[in-house]
Amino acid sequence: MQKRTLGQGLEVSAIGYGCMGLSYGYGPGVGRQEAIRMIRAAFDRGVTFFDTAEAYGPFTNEDVVGEALAPMRDQVVIATKFGFRDGDASKGQDSRPERIRQVADEALERLRTDRIDLFYQHRVDTSVPMEDVAGTVKDLIAEGKVKHFGLSEAGAASIRRAHAMQPVTALQSEYSLWWREPEKDILPMLQELGIGLVPFSPLGKGFLTGKIDANTSFGPKDFRSIVPRFSAEARQANQALVDEIAAIAAAKQATPAQIALAWLLAQRPWIVPIPGTTKLPRLEENLGAAGVQLSPHDLRRIEAALSKITVTGDRYPAHLAARAGR
Repeated sequence: MQKRTLGQGLEVSAIGYGCMGLSYGYGPGVGRQEAIRMIRAAFDRGVTFFDTAEAYGPFTNEDVVGEALAPMRDQVVIATKFGFRDGDASKGQDSRPERIRQVADEALERLRTDRIDLFYQHRVDTSVPMEDVAGTVKDLIAEGKVKHFGLSEAGAASIRRAHAMQPVTALQSEYSLWWREPEKDILPMLQELGIGLVPFSPLGKGFLTGKIDANTSFGPKDFRSIVPRFSAEARQANQALVDEIAAIAAAKQATPAQIALAWLLAQRPWIVPIPGTTKLPRLEENLGAAGVQLSPHDLRRIEAALSKITVTGDRYPAHLAARAGR
């Protein structure tokens, strides 16, 4: 697996592993031992960058990640997050300095480690000045509890304010072939400031793999069941995008998922996607994307295909969309 460097010199595998779906977000998840096997399988295949959060569960995901990576702790980069009241995303934001410190201490215990490699603010808390948030993380870095500071789904103004107080290593935000909004303002600013981008949902929450269509059903605990972009009507309308990606994949002797990930890797050298999966064949497929080289001709073909397609449906329901881009 090739390596890439995020901001502040943080070196990670070119493709990371998003651990959320092992226990949260897309249904009931998998058993603890199966989750541990998946995480270790990712490491065995060259992944050194693992993403979790206190809110995934809450708390259970961090605990599993900690156990899984304990034997190889010094060989990996672990990212986790603070920013929700009581660690529960349904309760709203809480980035008060005392809460950030509490989250850090508790995460260190669950992760079975003495430092958090990358500590993200999960969502911007408009009730707490960004200078207070960044200043608290700066203190945690000085104390050795945290190595790097990150933001998730933050807007340009918040990123600049945070970076002025404590250099930001990475922004984690959604970015993929069917959500390209970051290209307008965020990517140029990250380039200017020397901040890496860690795209979550790089496969469009599974849609870009071609394994989901208008007839797919989602369980009540699956986040996609409330996402407008995943309504049956939207999936039907958006199938044209998947069909175009599949055609390009066939020409490259790759899979649609590999094309979607390879496209992200081709956008900037400091972009590190973190696809998640609970299935070993999908993990191997995703990691295979690092070996798919898209030529300038391939990229132009993808761009031409995308220019003809308008993606249907919002990526979040209204109450969650309000948390992004602050």
